[in-house]
Amino acid sequence: MPTTAPPAHALADVTASDSTLRRFLHGLPGVDTVGLEARATSLGTRSIKTTAKAYAIDLAISMVDLTTLEGADTPGKVRALGAKAVHPDPTDRTAPTTAAVCVYPDMVAVAKEAVAGSGVKVASVATAFPAGRAALDVKLADVRDAVAAGADEIDMVIDRGAFLAGKYLKVYDEIVAVKEACGTSARLKVIFETGELSTYDNIRRASWLGMIAGADFIKTSTGKVAVNATPANTLLMLEAVRDFRAQTGIQVGVKPAGGIRTTKDAIKFLVLVNETAGQDWLDNHWFRFGASSLLNDLLMQRQKLATGRYSGPDYVTVD
Repeated sequence: MPTTAPPAHALADVTASDSTLRRFLHGLPGVDTVGLEARATSLGTRSIKTTAKAYAIDLAISMVDLTTLEGADTPGKVRALGAKAVHPDPTDRTAPTTAAVCVYPDMVAVAKEAVAGSGVKVASVATAFPAGRAALDVKLADVRDAVAAGADEIDMVIDRGAFLAGKYLKVYDEIVAVKEACGTSARLKVIFETGELSTYDNIRRASWLGMIAGADFIKTSTGKVAVNATPANTLLMLEAVRDFRAQTGIQVGVKPAGGIRTTKDAIKFLVLVNETAGQDWLDNHWFRFGASSLLNDLLMQRQKLATGRYSGPDYVTVD
């Protein structure tokens, strides 16, 4: 679907004031809701079989940010999660590692030790996750603590209240400040909580706002609300990163999170990536799944392809 964006030179001064930023964001093409949802549905019907399915399953495993974000998280649970990220299938060492484990800032050091030497990244939610209702200095302290503890990636939430009130420059300045707090050692994922943004037009505006502010990834959701990642909102964000790179030369990743539980779901999202942004994004440096239960189904399907039968209920660990 056409998503022509302003030329790259137009981005140079769009953040000069609230009014210029508003003019830019509201000047983005409106989203054709029917067309967007129809294309997402159509791409979701693609059939992936045999060798291609095996490749897709391993690729999806390598893209998982294995996540635990509960008040009852313990060091033992985080260590177990780290061990699973490093060796998802203890009976088959050919299974790829996951991309990362994602935890609260106070568990970063534990997670870092659990995945040491494996290449698995440690991501940490920050900025008063999931609501984002805190003063900026508190949010930045949250980020700095996580980075100091060894976080490789920071998943921040935007101030949805400010965004919905049209205070775009406030949201932009906050993302810029968090990016600075990440330093040179941590990549920044910016979470929009798409289920609270009400319209596809708002999701497109948030995507461009996050990318202009320096996001390394744009992310759909926290997984803590009723509506999280969907094929349609992820397709819209993939179009945004594709168009942003075409305009600026800068590549930004995408992370759908929440509600992606089955291999079938994951493969549908991989088809969206390939058909919309292209093969450059089919890598865990540029695409991730925020998930906890997804990995188990991927492992079950992987064994089914290898052995011709499904595993018993004790084949995978319960996270």
